[in-house]
Amino acid sequence: MRVLIVDDEPSIRRTTRIAVESSGHTAFEAPNAAKAIKAAEDEGFDAIFLDLKLGADDGLEVLGRLMKLRPAPAVILFTAYANIATAVEAMRRGAFDFIPKPFTPDQIRSVLAKVGKTHTLVRRVEALESDLASGAPPVDLESDEPLMLRALQIAFRAAETPANILILGLSGTGKSVIAREIHKRSARRNEAFVTVNCPSLSRELLESELFGHAKGSFTGAYAETSGKVAAADGGTLFLDEIGEMPLEIQPKLLRLLQEREYERVGEVVPRRADVRVIAATNRDLAMEVKAGRFREDLFYRLNVIAVTLPGLRERPADLLRLAEGARGYFAARAGKSHIVFSKGVTDAFANYPWPGNLRELCNVIERAVILAPGDTIEVSDLPEEISGTSVPGFSIGARVTLEQLEGEHIRRILASSRNLDEAAHTLGIDPATLYRKRVKLGLH
Repeated sequence: MRVLIVDDEPSIRRTTRIAVESSGHTAFEAPNAAKAIKAAEDEGFDAIFLDLKLGADDGLEVLGRLMKLRPAPAVILFTAYANIATAVEAMRRGAFDFIPKPFTPDQIRSVLAKVGKTHTLVRRVEALESDLASGAPPVDLESDEPLMLRALQIAFRAAETPANILILGLSGTGKSVIAREIHKRSARRNEAFVTVNCPSLSRELLESELFGHAKGSFTGAYAETSGKVAAADGGTLFLDEIGEMPLEIQPKLLRLLQEREYERVGEVVPRRADVRVIAATNRDLAMEVKAGRFREDLFYRLNVIAVTLPGLRERPADLLRLAEGARGYFAARAGKSHIVFSKGVTDAFANYPWPGNLRELCNVIERAVILAPGDTIEVSDLPEEISGTSVPGFSIGARVTLEQLEGEHIRRILASSRNLDEAAHTLGIDPATLYRKRVKLGLH
């Protein structure tokens, strides 16, 4: 953590700094209230040790200003004028803890450990809230298919080790779900699980997202940020669609894997982080290496344990159980707990190739639950490409125009993709082109 020590006595700052740094944290000093507030506003800190008497300044007043920062740091007051009334007032104003002078190094280390545990709990709550907000059905880790059973066996055996894991599979096969489950079964289960979606940002923003940046390191960097690597320290860093990571960033990730070191954008000071990396991709990384788009040394570092998830079309024995699980989840959310599938719907599901895999299955069922007028989901409640009510014969070699074939293909890819960028990547065109085609097809 980044820790600021605010005291007008140099000996106190020095003693506290030694205790902070001996715990593996980075310490900064401020001799007065003005410098402390400026440093906190400009740079941000995880914890601040604040003297209650700073010359003419009142530590409680400074505390009030620090508590207005976002995110607010954990402020620990220490003072030679300790009494119960002051402690109660400090806590009422938001202080994290209260240490009387003289203090011991162990007291400093103990309160920092409490701050660290609190940060971990906050991250876990945020992760749980994110899971709840995702609108996804509960994880189903059963299977009657040998390919899926083998993938789960490899993943969960490797979960108990510190090895890096590479999860391979088409979009929508549940790579992020398996990554989170690996984390839950690992020795790091009580630490943070942090996700970075590699295709979602430009090279510059992705580097900052990963490693953090110093204030003023680029246009718009008005304050320093810690980055996802720092947030995942002690836990798991999940790099989703790592095949999309720009070549310029790959050596920095390799350094993190090899040396546990990294640098923030705009800094030259190395920082350390203990993270377990799980990466996922729908690309063939071996082919990406041959094409010069992915570093060979990074590939081997990531590919210690490879888990290949089969597509939904390769899991026919699991299809109806997964569909029923999704139906139960979305029906409960919609207040239609008695709704069921008709025989025609289950037959349509079995005959459809599911190019969007589990994600498409969930989207289709959520839509059907919402649109079904009664207690039975009928074929007419399904999208045209599944119900068979779209223009027939849309297949390679069918007697349709190229324009018709392209339009139907774009519709299906959009339906099974998370966003426009993913659909454009699948189609092999840039997002701007796809946007124009989508408008032309009336899909806006």
